[in-house]
Amino acid sequence: QVQLVESGGGSVQAGGSLRLSCAASEYTNRRVFMGWFRQAPGKEREGVAAILIRTGSTYYADSVKGRFAISQDNAKNTVYLQMNSLKPEDTAMYYCAADWRAYAGDWWKADRYNYWGQGTQVTVSS
Repeated sequence: QVQLVESGGGSVQAGGSLRLSCAASEYTNRRVFMGWFRQAPGKEREGVAAILIRTGSTYYADSVKGRFAISQDNAKNTVYLQMNSLKPEDTAMYYCAADWRAYAGDWWKADRYNYWGQGTQVTVSS
């Protein structure tokens, strides 16, 4: 069982930055693909970014390209989401997720991921 713990959320003004962290309980082949998702009240969970652990290949939603960056520190079993130029519409609960498949064709689909963290709130004010 892979346990994921997010941290780094908070409240910032528009244009500000935050870095989210997702610490995994262990390094395991069940954590091949890592994704960040977000969910605002009344909206569906949305894929934001993902990374293939083995190669470091990254994937982004169009809404965050050029502003967000996903990265990893394998020595710490941690994946990060650097969020810059934040907008009020980025306000949401942010979750990290892990999957043991390396296939990237559906990285943005929440139902492909097997393990989820508890989430961390990001609030961006205008």
